[in-house]
Amino acid sequence: MSTEIKLDPQAPVQPWWQRHGETMRIFAVALAIAIFLRTFIVEPRFIPSGSMEPTLQVGDRILVDKISQQWQQPKYGDILIFYPPASPAIGDTSKAYIKRLIGMEGDRIAVKNGKVYRNGEALYESYIAEAPKYSMREVVVPKGYYWMMGDNRNHSNDSHIWGFLPKENTIGKATIRFFPFGDRLGVIQS
Repeated sequence: MSTEIKLDPQAPVQPWWQRHGETMRIFAVALAIAIFLRTFIVEPRFIPSGSMEPTLQVGDRILVDKISQQWQQPKYGDILIFYPPASPAIGDTSKAYIKRLIGMEGDRIAVKNGKVYRNGEALYESYIAEAPKYSMREVVVPKGYYWMMGDNRNHSNDSHIWGFLPKENTIGKATIRFFPFGDRLGVIQS
């Protein structure tokens, strides 16, 4: 017993965009939402270097909060993603960097005797890989700028090399590590 399906040769054949119109509309809306979220709210990033070890490891995948900076200023210790300023020490300013916020406008920053000093006081930094093996004379962070340093102080291309970061170069704040899975998964502590 076989059932045959007969097509009417006189029936009009709809073009593919009419047959799949609803699917295309759903896909277009989903794509628009994804682009909006990535552009203005949150975006995934990959950690390409060891400059933030031990806090962030090479290959970690993180989410960057891009919206909170619209209504609140970052705090000391926040890990920010940004485009570096033009400098002879930076080959490509179109590649984003990730570093920890150490100084804000008006702060006096210095490095001596293996410690970072802000406004004359040594910082307690449990998150760094090792104490800095370099010294740096005191500088004052100008208005509209930040002072950024990697947690792997002796292996980080940061403000002690290229200077001050313009605030407008910031992309957002590192908030969540979503890969690799395991005990390091979760909120990134400032």
